[in-house]
Amino acid sequence: MTAVMLSRVIGYIREAYIAWAFGAGRLTDAYVAGFTIPDFLNYIVAGGAASITFISIYTRFVAEKREDEAQKTFSIIITVMTTVLVFGVILAEIYTPQLLRLLVPKFDAEQMALCVHLTRILLPAQIFFYVGGVVSAVLLSRRLFLFPAFGPLLYNVFIILGGVVLGKQFGISSLAYGALAGAFVGPFLVNAIGAARIGTGFRLSWDVRNPAFLEWARLSIPLMLGVSLVTADDWILRHFASGGLGDITRLNYAKRLFAVPIAILGQATGQASLPFFAKLFGEKRMDEFAETVNASVYRLTAASFLATAWMMAAALPVIDLVYRRGRFSLGDSHITSTYFFWFALSLACWCAQGLYARAFYAAGDTLTPMIACTVITLASLPIYSILFAKFSFVGLAAASDIGILANTLALALLLHARGLVRWDGLPWGELAKTLIIAVIAAGLSYEAAQTIPASNTRWSDFLSLALTTVTWAAAVATGLWLTRSNLLKNLRKA
Repeated sequence: MTAVMLSRVIGYIREAYIAWAFGAGRLTDAYVAGFTIPDFLNYIVAGGAASITFISIYTRFVAEKREDEAQKTFSIIITVMTTVLVFGVILAEIYTPQLLRLLVPKFDAEQMALCVHLTRILLPAQIFFYVGGVVSAVLLSRRLFLFPAFGPLLYNVFIILGGVVLGKQFGISSLAYGALAGAFVGPFLVNAIGAARIGTGFRLSWDVRNPAFLEWARLSIPLMLGVSLVTADDWILRHFASGGLGDITRLNYAKRLFAVPIAILGQATGQASLPFFAKLFGEKRMDEFAETVNASVYRLTAASFLATAWMMAAALPVIDLVYRRGRFSLGDSHITSTYFFWFALSLACWCAQGLYARAFYAAGDTLTPMIACTVITLASLPIYSILFAKFSFVGLAAASDIGILANTLALALLLHARGLVRWDGLPWGELAKTLIIAVIAAGLSYEAAQTIPASNTRWSDFLSLALTTVTWAAAVATGLWLTRSNLLKNLRKA
């Protein structure tokens, strides 16, 4: 969590630099959209390989002292799938213009040309992300979390360096060149160094008949074929927002800041939980497995409720302090804070769904969540369309909340139906207490912030944020004490 926190701080500096240097407009819209095809390619080709299905197989081999088979499987997966990914990158480079016309159809000719250029720079980075992801899975399987956690940090640093060093010569393309270099140094090189230090070896192998590789393919193909709203949400937002001036960028800024608590609470916990879930399930300790998943979901959800209360009340001063500088105006802050306000509503769902999905993966079932998540993604498309038509870009944020709520509920109910993690195992009374406290804290904090005269200065932002935070903390502390909540005690448990 500490490493992820540092990475998100650097990620903030990256976004703040981009906002300062380029603002929110045509150039930044093209830059954000330039990641769509690379992200999609990585998702389709590498969907289940990196830190999900491979961890379960590798962890089992290590536990059974079958180190040679673990190393062999590692080599085969990297060799075969990197070869597939290279061909995928080549095809995507060739057909970039045609694909982008489908994904961001409302871009004009100039924006489209820039987006094509940026996409072609970013596409090769997916090879480094993929190989680095598989290598990081080796480290995670051995419960070595530090190297994988620092990969994203260095990736963000290189994007900033790209802009600072090459900005005058290449303009916004400098960010894409920085991202390409960062993908090599961060996700790939750092994890490779970590793997080498623990003696992980690699040799080229195309032994596709290897039983472990076939098992990995059986588990991974459903993840590659399915499309989860967790990933597709960004693509859908960009598709609908491509006709606005700077709206892709403002939605992206709001979503990236929203991703900070998701990463700290959900992503870090999810990565660390999978090896433990897999171990308990592999040892057939089913009661402990269910209790561990439910306890993790409860703690994350309750903490997310409280965090959401603060985020919604503090949306405007936070966004204004984080982004308003250079070409990013006060008007941009007001619009972006509205998006952030609505995204914040679904924090608990974004965090909980990651744990529920990993409970399925630990049980060796990737098909069930794939089908459920794909159906929900497809069913969500009309919701995005309807709410966008009725409420414009705020409707897109609300549709995102509805979609991820449906995604989370579906995974929880399916785990319950299969008898893996029972729905009634959650401490609903404790969750209700926390939700009530969060609602009251949000209302009091928001009202307290309104007592600060709006002067549109940094000082007023700081005062508003400080008053919001103090009021929120006092309301939460009082609420937890009055309701005799067990949350703090449970958060302290190992």
